[in-house]
Amino acid sequence: MAPKPLPPDLLRRVCPPEDLPFQTTAELADPDGPLGQERAAEALEFGTAVRGPGYNVFVLGPPGLGKHRFVKRVLEKRAAAEPPAHDWCYLNDFAAAHRPKALRLPPGRARPFQREMERLVEDLRASIPAVFESEDYRSRLQVLEKQLEERRGAAMKEVKERAAARDVAVVQTPMGFAVAPIRAGEVIDPEQFHQLPEEEQRRIQEAMTAVQQELQVALRGLPQLEREHREKVKELNREAALYAVGHLLDDLRKRHDDLPEVLAHLDAVQADVVENVHDFLGSAEAEDAAGQIRKLFTEGPALRRYQVNVMVDQADARGAPVVYEDRPSYADLAGRIEHHAHFGTLVTDFTMIRPGALHRANGGYLVLDALRVLVQPLAWDYLKASLAAGSIRIDPPERLYGLSTTASLEPEPIPLSVKVILLGDRRLYYLLAALDPEFLEHFKVEADFEDEIPRHGNHLGYARMLAMLARGEKLRPLSCGAVARVVEEGARLAGDAEKLTARMQALMDLLREADHCAGQAGRDVVAREDVQSAVEGQVRRQSRVRERILEEIARGTLLVDTAGEELGQVNGLSVLQLGDFAFGRPSRITARVRLGKGEVVDIEREVELGGPIHSKGVLILAGYLGQRYTPDRPFTLSASLVFEQSYSGVEGDSASSAELYALVSALSGLPVRQSLAVTGSVNQLGQVQAIGGVNEKIEGFFDVCRGRGLTGDQGVLIPSSNVKHLMLRRDVVQACAEGKFHVWPVEHVDQGIELLTGVPAGMAGPDGRFPEGSVNARVAARLEALSEHARAFAMPPEARKAQP
Repeated sequence: MAPKPLPPDLLRRVCPPEDLPFQTTAELADPDGPLGQERAAEALEFGTAVRGPGYNVFVLGPPGLGKHRFVKRVLEKRAAAEPPAHDWCYLNDFAAAHRPKALRLPPGRARPFQREMERLVEDLRASIPAVFESEDYRSRLQVLEKQLEERRGAAMKEVKERAAARDVAVVQTPMGFAVAPIRAGEVIDPEQFHQLPEEEQRRIQEAMTAVQQELQVALRGLPQLEREHREKVKELNREAALYAVGHLLDDLRKRHDDLPEVLAHLDAVQADVVENVHDFLGSAEAEDAAGQIRKLFTEGPALRRYQVNVMVDQADARGAPVVYEDRPSYADLAGRIEHHAHFGTLVTDFTMIRPGALHRANGGYLVLDALRVLVQPLAWDYLKASLAAGSIRIDPPERLYGLSTTASLEPEPIPLSVKVILLGDRRLYYLLAALDPEFLEHFKVEADFEDEIPRHGNHLGYARMLAMLARGEKLRPLSCGAVARVVEEGARLAGDAEKLTARMQALMDLLREADHCAGQAGRDVVAREDVQSAVEGQVRRQSRVRERILEEIARGTLLVDTAGEELGQVNGLSVLQLGDFAFGRPSRITARVRLGKGEVVDIEREVELGGPIHSKGVLILAGYLGQRYTPDRPFTLSASLVFEQSYSGVEGDSASSAELYALVSALSGLPVRQSLAVTGSVNQLGQVQAIGGVNEKIEGFFDVCRGRGLTGDQGVLIPSSNVKHLMLRRDVVQACAEGKFHVWPVEHVDQGIELLTGVPAGMAGPDGRFPEGSVNARVAARLEALSEHARAFAMPPEARKAQP
């Protein structure tokens, strides 16, 4: 029995404004939690609360659901109740400068410590030169120098006295010390020396040789005297430097006596300053000691070695950190070591280490976009390695690639304690779970957001959510009529009269555009007509292609009949998706049958324009026809099906019922009403199954019919299971209410073929035969005739002639 058209109240489920207990959304409070996202909220709360390795969270769902806004709100609320994280610094390691030391400090202590060390350096620049320029230091240094001269003089005096007793003089020349003969206290020249008796010359020569040896012994002792002098000077410098540094560092020690690590570093600073005072003084040939000290402390590297490089400062924190890194490259996650040019080379030190997102989020929460992490080289592997090791290492990227590099820093790793929240779509989550064996070890909590939320009983909650969104964007409040219209549009976007979309981005766009329309109209409150104008504006901006297709159908370029009857020809319906805009397009589906081998040929598949799901739907038709009409005889049909004027791919099985109706029409010889269009998939039992895009498909055929003039016998056949999804445009509902257009729910193909042909489908009796004159009886008779023809063709020619 043919079904009846659907009443208007089932074509669009409206939201009566009088059912909303408020005048404007300004009266409504924000919702207590995410509407319809209880499962995701529980998962996120669990993942952020539970402690243990690997309990990081992957928030999954399609874009536009407001995942980031919700995650941010939850994390900020939780983080505000937690203590601030620690400060972190890098300090110079005086024992190994290429391995800077990491220092953990209580929150807010890093910057003061950094400023104190800067002041210490400034104070040292003043105090050390002052000490070394003081009268006391100069006096003590002069005493040491005088002692050195006295010891030198004493050693040489002894040699000279012994030499004089032997008539030998020790004289100093530009080339050093030399010995010469003397007579009567005066040095004689070689000529006078040779005039002396030979015995005298021999005695003096022997004496000169002995004095020369004694002189060499004395000179060899002078370096030892100088070494001893330098040690005494160095000890004096140490004492002076310690005097200059000690009281300054004592003040720092008192301020940081609760931090053993800081005290140990201050001891190392003191030892380094004291130990390197000799380098500060330089050599006497260059400049005096005070000048050398001044020079050293005005040069950059010497100043930087005592600085503090603050990596994380939590002085202004009011809870645990919540960091969202929108560009999660390797360097932005791990930090980096910068360099600067110095005399044509690149140099660096610990003060040029820069923090990454992991440093800033350490002790709190780090929110990342999963896809952005994956597309950045090294970032994904580094994130997993850091979570597994529980530490943050800063390595140059070339080192991770295994390339040879110049000498660089190796900063001490910083312990890592962070909750990572990744945001991505479902496909990405399941791909990672399937292809990356480490993924589920590090992200054990899945927070799955719903695409839609139940509509029943949620109108007020939806209104409170809209109020929150409008207030957050500083938009005008919405009237109850405007909220009702947004609720209806939310169901339309969900493609389900019993659901509401959870796509916050789409709702925000609609609210912004409705607010703009209200402003254009001079209203202080967004009205229903403003929302309607915003919806129509969105459609208008995106509907160029749809209008061109409707124009070509009206001009006859694209062949679609909306009146009359045709054999083996049915109007099918498909949906085109262009960006965010979807619309229905009618297409002519034709079928041709002949004697064959039991094949239903899908021309779209043969030319590789049909997808696998569409091809599956066509193969199901052969199973249905063979089982229902020729269960006990060979299925000798050869049929071809095609979408006429289709020049791109065809996918999906939503046209399989239309293709079946075309085949049944061709087999029965009964023409099909062209004023009707069909959508719905079919199974091998003949049941019509639900499809997607039902609203767009109905509206697509309605627009074609309206362009040619509504006659009252036009309409669309849809699966009965799609009735709950209907949220048709108001103009379509109005036409149906006036009897100008109809929507029929169909459960079985027999109902559909009866509507299309006007002839009863016919139910099989106990003998398996269909009522005479019914559609099914005509199909069975045609298939039986084809079977007989096939059997006759299979006989030898002689037997074929003997047939009556």
